[in-house]
Amino acid sequence: MAHRVCPWWMGYLLAGPIRRLLENPKKMLSGFVEPDMTVLDVGCAMGFFTLPTARMVGPQGRVIAVDLQEKMLNSLRRRARRAGLLERMELRTCSDTDLGVDDLTNQVDLALAFHVVHEVPDASGFFAQLYPAIKPGGRLLLAEPEGHISTDEYAVTEATAQSAGFASLEQPEFRRSRATLFEKR
Repeated sequence: MAHRVCPWWMGYLLAGPIRRLLENPKKMLSGFVEPDMTVLDVGCAMGFFTLPTARMVGPQGRVIAVDLQEKMLNSLRRRARRAGLLERMELRTCSDTDLGVDDLTNQVDLALAFHVVHEVPDASGFFAQLYPAIKPGGRLLLAEPEGHISTDEYAVTEATAQSAGFASLEQPEFRRSRATLFEKR
């Protein structure tokens, strides 16, 4: 089910104001992100969700942003510095087979996986690496774009997350996305 990775230059479109009109990240994340949380944003790109999340977790919170493409992370770093949010963030480069989160065992309150699972070559490995990083009772908010992922493909993605140990809690309504909130039990 893996598709081609989004090119780095599309990150400018994905982080732009037009997308914010259609998908307001603060509204989408309200009710999921709280002050003082540790949030892992996997496939963060240029920070469409990362920057609002850093504001929402506040000065005592932490956002760990992971992406495959260094150019995406460099742009996010510049944007975070300008916004005065860089001190709340940790940026990490991953590979297509290793998220690089082995050191985060039971530290993450909430993991965000927005529009990324369809780009990874091994969804099972993705969820298996993510699971240990999340605290017991912590959550995973998964969303995939309706335009790229069919209902059947999304059902396979959900089943793969459940096979890794995640329990489905609810399906939030996000415009232009299929989404599920999972919990680590």
